Amino acid sequence: MPARPKRRRRWLRIVGILALLLVAFIIVVAVVGYFSWRRLQSSPEYSIALLVDAAQRNDQPELAKLIDDDEIAKNMLANVSQKAVARYGGSIDAATQQQIDKVMPSLLPRVKQAVHDELANQFKSFAGSSEPKPFIVVLATVRSLMKVTTEGDTAKATASVNDRNIELALRRDADRWKLIGFNDDALVQRVVDSVMKDLPAIGGVGSDNPLLKIPGRTRKRGR
Repeated sequence: MPARPKRRRRWLRIVGILALLLVAFIIVVAVVGYFSWRRLQSSPEYSIALLVDAAQRNDQPELAKLIDDDEIAKNMLANVSQKAVARYGGSIDAATQQQIDKVMPSLLPRVKQAVHDELANQFKSFAGSSEPKPFIVVLATVRSLMKVTTEGDTAKATASVNDRNIELALRRDADRWKLIGFNDDALVQRVVDSVMKDLPAIGGVGSDNPLLKIPGRTRKRGR
């Protein structure tokens, strides 16, 4: 008879130890999970997923937080200018080139808006569906398709989407990453299309074009 209480106390002690181990295990898993999630939230992939999610919902304020439109437009302006000049082919001369170089800086707001709109459309189509997907699905898609390399406070992400190779440049911004560069020839060509009407007409540029006249140097009649 005296052996039963001892056996019962032994089982209670074992159950108590197992309960403590279970609680400790749950705490460890919760702590590891929390820090893993926080690390993921501070990754470039997470910010890219936020971009895709904001584009799906047409959340312009959130897109403005995640895209540095000014820097992207400035970095892309030279590329846009080069592509625009290429469309003139052999019809371009030094005067036309000079005029294009003068006009391009004034087109920066147009380029900025065109780039912003194109990027929003690109990220919206990245999810591959007309209907917005849950954020966790978007995040999983980004992590599976994007190859990201990080160096200090900058990162580069590459992916092949719809048979096109795209490259993103990002910079750390507090606990998020901000898009500062986007390399895609198709996007650049569409931006060029949007600004061509503000440039001298192809094949219609002559020496008497008012755009090419240099202020302060007018020809006087009778001389």
